[in-house]
Amino acid sequence: MADPKGFLKTRERELPKRRPVALRLMDWHEVYEQQDRGELRRQAGRCMDCGIPFCHHGCPLGNLIPEWNDLMYRGDGRQAIERLHATNNFPEFTGTLCPAPCEASCVLGINQPAVTIKQVEVSIIDQAWANGWVEPHPPTRLTGKTVAVVGSGPAGLAAAQQLTRAGHTVAVFERDDRIGGLLRYGIPEFKMEKHRLDQRLNQMIAEGTRFRAGVEIGVDIPWDELRRRYDAVVVATGAPVPRDLPVPGRDLEGVHFAMEFLTQANKAVAGDQVPGQILAEDRDVIVIGGGDTGADCIGTAHRQGARSVTNLAIGKQPPLTRSDAQPWPMVPTVFEVASAHEEGGRREFLSSTVEFLGDESGRVTGLRVAETEYIDGHRVPKAGTERTLPADLVLLAMGFSGPERHDLAEQLEVPFDERGTVTRDDGFQTDVPGVFVAGDAGRGQSLIVWAIAEGRSVAAAVDAYLEGESELPAPVRPTDRALSL
Repeated sequence: MADPKGFLKTRERELPKRRPVALRLMDWHEVYEQQDRGELRRQAGRCMDCGIPFCHHGCPLGNLIPEWNDLMYRGDGRQAIERLHATNNFPEFTGTLCPAPCEASCVLGINQPAVTIKQVEVSIIDQAWANGWVEPHPPTRLTGKTVAVVGSGPAGLAAAQQLTRAGHTVAVFERDDRIGGLLRYGIPEFKMEKHRLDQRLNQMIAEGTRFRAGVEIGVDIPWDELRRRYDAVVVATGAPVPRDLPVPGRDLEGVHFAMEFLTQANKAVAGDQVPGQILAEDRDVIVIGGGDTGADCIGTAHRQGARSVTNLAIGKQPPLTRSDAQPWPMVPTVFEVASAHEEGGRREFLSSTVEFLGDESGRVTGLRVAETEYIDGHRVPKAGTERTLPADLVLLAMGFSGPERHDLAEQLEVPFDERGTVTRDDGFQTDVPGVFVAGDAGRGQSLIVWAIAEGRSVAAAVDAYLEGESELPAPVRPTDRALSL
C-alpha cells in the first residue's frame, strides 16, 4: 500500500474534465480531457488496499484493482498494465464504456466518494499503448484444433484472443462489414473512438486470430456446415433484437429503432456513404428510453444539429444517492447525468407513449403521451393526463430482448429459455455438442464487463472440451449475477 493515509489526505473524488459543450458538439472526439498525472496519482492513492477488497466482487473479471492502483500511485505503469491484463483482455473498452460496478462496491464508498477505479484503469492502458508496452502474444505451440467464433463484440473477441493464445486456430465471423460488433456500430465515437478498437484488433491479428467480416452465419454459411468445418463453435452474437413499442402509429415514417440511427451515424463518421441516412439535423427528436442507448442517441442527435431533443422515460426519476433497498456493496440505481445530457434537450420521467401521430403523407409529426401510473405493479398511462409533443424523428431505445432466433433454432436446433436467450449448461455448452454460447446471447442484455468475463470463461470451457483440461482462467459461471437486487 503506497500511501496508508491517502484516502484521508485526498478526500475529494476528481475525474478529468469534460471538454466544453460548445467545442465537443463540433466534432466526434471523446468528451474527456487528459487528466493531470499528479492528480491521477493522488486519486489512485485513495485506494485503501482493503483487507477484503469488495471491488473484486463487484467486478466479474476479478480485476486486481488495489494492486494496479498501488502501482499507478508509485508511477510503475509497466507493472500496472501487466496486472491489469492478467484479468482483462480489453481495459480500454471497460475503461471507457463500463458503468463500473467495482466503484459501487468500493469500501471507501461507504462514507466517502468511491475511488476513481475506472479512470485509473483507462489511464493505465492509454499509457501502455503510448509507450509500446502492449505487444502481441502469439502461442508457443499450435494444437491443431479449430474454433469458429460467431460475433465480434466484446464476448467474441475475448474468447477468440484467449483461445488463440492457447494455441487453437480461431476464426471470428462477423456479418457487418467491419469487425467489432456494438463496439464498432452502436457506441458513438464521443464515448469511444474507434482507434482503440483498431489497435486491439491489430494485436489480435498479429497473434494469429483470423477475422472474416461480411459473412453472415446461417445465410452465407449454414450453421451445420460451420459445425462440420470446425472442432468447436462459440455463439457470441449478442442480444440485438430491440424492444418495440406497439402503440397506434408505430408504422409511421420517422419512427426508428435506436440502433438503426446509431449504426448509420457510426458509418458516416467512419467516412462511408450512407444512402438514405436517418439524420437528426433540423428535426424535433424524441428519444424513448432512459438508458445508455438513449443517451447515445441524444449525443448523436446534438452533433447532427437537431432542432430539439426530448428524452422520455416511462419510470420514475431515480434518487440522487443509493436507496436503503440497495445498500452497499450492491450496484445502486441512481440518477446520472451523462455527457449527452449536458449538451441540451429535455428529460422527462413518468412519461408513457400512448400514440404516434402523423400527417397525410404517413410521416410522424408528434407523440401523444401521458403520465405513468403504477397499477398492480404495472406501468400504465394515467387517464386524463394526455398531451401532445411535436416530433419528426422518434428513436426507440428501450433495450434489447435477446438474440435473433430463426437460424439458430432452425439450422442449429439449439433450445431457447423463457427469457429468449440460448440455453446452456454450467460449462457454457448448448445441447448441441461442441457449440458454446457466451455473452448477451446466453446471459441476456448486460454490461460490457460481463461480456468480456463470459468470453474468457467460455474460452476455458472450449479449451477443456478440445484438450481434456484447461489452464485458462474462468472468472464467471453462466449462473453468476451482479451484486444488485
